[in-house]
Amino acid sequence: MAGLLLDTLRGNRADQVPMWLMRQAGRYLPEYRELRAEKGGFLALVYDTEAAAEVTVQPIRRFGFDGAILFSDILIVPYAMGQDLQFLAGEGPHLSPRLADTTLSALQRVPERLEPIYATVDRVKALIGPQTTLLGFAGSPWTVATYMVNGEGSKDHHAARVMAYKDPGAFGAIVDAIADMTVDYLVGQIEAGAEAVQLFDSWSGSLAPDEFERWVIAPNARITAAVQARCPGVPVIGFPKGAGAKLAAYARETGVVAVGVDETIDPLWAARELPAGMPVQGNLDPLLLEAGGDRLVERTHAILEAFADRPHVFNLGHGIGQHTPIDHVVTLRDTVRAWRG
Repeated sequence: MAGLLLDTLRGNRADQVPMWLMRQAGRYLPEYRELRAEKGGFLALVYDTEAAAEVTVQPIRRFGFDGAILFSDILIVPYAMGQDLQFLAGEGPHLSPRLADTTLSALQRVPERLEPIYATVDRVKALIGPQTTLLGFAGSPWTVATYMVNGEGSKDHHAARVMAYKDPGAFGAIVDAIADMTVDYLVGQIEAGAEAVQLFDSWSGSLAPDEFERWVIAPNARITAAVQARCPGVPVIGFPKGAGAKLAAYARETGVVAVGVDETIDPLWAARELPAGMPVQGNLDPLLLEAGGDRLVERTHAILEAFADRPHVFNLGHGIGQHTPIDHVVTLRDTVRAWRG
């Protein structure tokens, strides 16, 4: 029997709303900080199957969420495509060589770098019960490409956006290569035990409308179709953060079965404009969860009520912050659990 989250992603509505939180396994949890200190760097933790599985299930043990999302990182794909990946303290991820300085052909694929991630999925599946849906994920091509081209994060994704305008052929080849690897990666996660997968397009909001169509909608549609062809019935969730009004076109054109809604979008607008019956996920502001108080409960109720007439997975508008008090997460969980549509 499917868990509540998986059933909701398949388009069914229940009185109780399932929930999980983006980045729910992370630095706000003392048990995570303790294990991270023991294991060392972030990438070492990701590639330690037992430790990564333990991190994945920590929030399930503590909060009883309906979904466990794989503990990994979106930059595992460029790492498997042949870029060197480092996470530097206080600086974030660094990829080399930068594709702004070299060609895609200079990279040599290392697909075996994906194998430990599949092992983590398999291990998590053995640790959680059947009512907890195991979610896999990958970064969407546009977001991953911004890191591959620039070699690190950036505020306005200048290097990738300029390349996309000046040399769309070269940039398109990068996006296509990411998409190919991402399909294999998601299918590998599903074969290892993931019951649904999410595509994170964290930086989609930086694109002009026609570029959004080309670099967000088109490659995500291609990935979704390929995953669904190889793994029929497995839900694909799309999360184009910052899409704004373009979210409706994304929902119609990519083929995803559910869409994540970030905190900048009015849930009443989303409930009205998104395809009828499509499951939605979101969209509490992570900073309101950090702040807590009466407004947290009020806003949670407002979101639940806005999406009451369609399948809804309660979540944040983006990842939970590291300074979020645990008692605020408990308040949120209890508020969602007590609500009945």
